[in-house]
Amino acid sequence: MSPVNAAGLGDPAAVPLARAGLGARLDARWLLLPAAAMLLLGFGLPLASFFVRVFLIDNPAGEMLGAFAEVLGSPVMRSAMLVTNGIALVVTLATLLVGYPVAYFLSVDRSWRFSLVIFCIVVPYFTSVIVRTYSWMVLLGRNGVINRALLETGLVEKPLPLMYNKPAIVLAMAYVLLPYMVLTLFAAMRAIDPSLMRAAASLGASGRYAFRHVFLPLSMHGVLAACLIVYILALGFFITPALMGGPSDVMIAMLIERAAEVTLDWRLAAILSLVLLAATLLLYALYFRFADAKRLLQGI
Repeated sequence: MSPVNAAGLGDPAAVPLARAGLGARLDARWLLLPAAAMLLLGFGLPLASFFVRVFLIDNPAGEMLGAFAEVLGSPVMRSAMLVTNGIALVVTLATLLVGYPVAYFLSVDRSWRFSLVIFCIVVPYFTSVIVRTYSWMVLLGRNGVINRALLETGLVEKPLPLMYNKPAIVLAMAYVLLPYMVLTLFAAMRAIDPSLMRAAASLGASGRYAFRHVFLPLSMHGVLAACLIVYILALGFFITPALMGGPSDVMIAMLIERAAEVTLDWRLAAILSLVLLAATLLLYALYFRFADAKRLLQGI
């Protein structure tokens, strides 16, 4: 049999089927048009118009190059970049340490506890970030629930400084971003063939050994994807650091808000926005380069 016939393309009856499959794929692409149009009108055009006006119309190119060098080399910008990346990194590690065991439990459990844990993760996910941030402020404030409980039990003599510092920011941001970590890891772990663990056990491997040498390496693509997602989201956080951070905990998003709303320095806001956008696009490129998105979707 010739290669053409072996592939089924030499059969006249297979030609209409191949054309029908191609037509179905082309028809499916039309379903992307509403989402693409919404993304273009709601995000692409306003963003392009803003940058064109600031960089090309209101300011000459030579001045903008000098402004970029001045802003990126300023101590305030360097401090904000260090604080932003440091907080994002700590939040990512914290959510990974908490979220990996939870995701592993969800991937192996099928009892009523599975539904309970999913409920506890998904319900906060659909709650407003502002509501969740204010709830942490009620808990951690100087006259909050935790300090009042400690004072009434005599464990402390004065309220503890639980608010307006980096630990408070990390705690609140990790709580907000934990569902992204857990759900992404859960999708990756569900795609792992459970027969591999049974095969390792049948060969005499203990549960701990099989997890460390079989399950954990196979879940690393999910760990990478989840960490990149959480890190990208943490870079652009504004509400939680603004409400729970101190004077030294200024992130890039907070500088953009001050430049646009307080000082009305649109050029500075545009430069900072472009820096944050470039960092986000770079991380997304790394995500799609190293994270197997199709494999993650198989676990959903």
